[in-house]
Amino acid sequence: MSFSTKKILIPIPDRDFDTTEVSIPWKALTARGYEVVFSTETGQVGQTDPLLLTGVLFGKLGAKPEAIEAYRQLVKSDRFKHPIPYHEIQPTDYELLILPGGHAKGMRQYLESQMLQTKVLEFMKNDQLVAAICHGTIVLARTRDPETGKSVLYGRKVTALTQTLERTAYYLTAWKHGDYYRTYPEYVEEEVIHALQNPHDFQRGQASWKPFCLEDGNLITARYPLDAHVFADALLKRLAEPK
Repeated sequence: MSFSTKKILIPIPDRDFDTTEVSIPWKALTARGYEVVFSTETGQVGQTDPLLLTGVLFGKLGAKPEAIEAYRQLVKSDRFKHPIPYHEIQPTDYELLILPGGHAKGMRQYLESQMLQTKVLEFMKNDQLVAAICHGTIVLARTRDPETGKSVLYGRKVTALTQTLERTAYYLTAWKHGDYYRTYPEYVEEEVIHALQNPHDFQRGQASWKPFCLEDGNLITARYPLDAHVFADALLKRLAEPK
């Protein structure tokens, strides 16, 4: 497979995507000269989860100042202001697909899109570079190969938002924000594990406070915003490899 330009694709929902998981990789990639294309379901301009800009609880648990500043730059970019609809995605136009996360309810539009899953399947069948962080791994878990009836994650080693992280955030904030941190009744880790060949194929990293990123062939996954920098570094390293 050959590519005429070095383009990267980042699908997002219309609202509630994670500020850090989108803006930090975007900043790293564009700084190296890559063209980052955004896609939403209908071509509407996406918006981040507003609580991540102000702080979820007493000004805490939101995006770090560095990520917020990157987001402020991101929303001014032409590609972000003119996303393509999911149905117009042509996988072979891109060197890399990035599936970011987010936990507020607006994410369901993106996490449940059958059209997006169809495009993701093409990326995976083409053995193109695919990356997911946090809830983004759910998109992969839900993408099934019609030839096998199994998720494209079956037989792969991956990571995603861990149950410990998701549960802790929920318990800390439920008194004020209810189920804000629970996108679905089932934890992200539980759903992803159900898609795997072996539960041990889900990797949690040494500790939640230590940045972690996992590579398995064409697949790169990470857990949550703390991992965003090592995630972006891994993407840059893989993109720089000879085709």
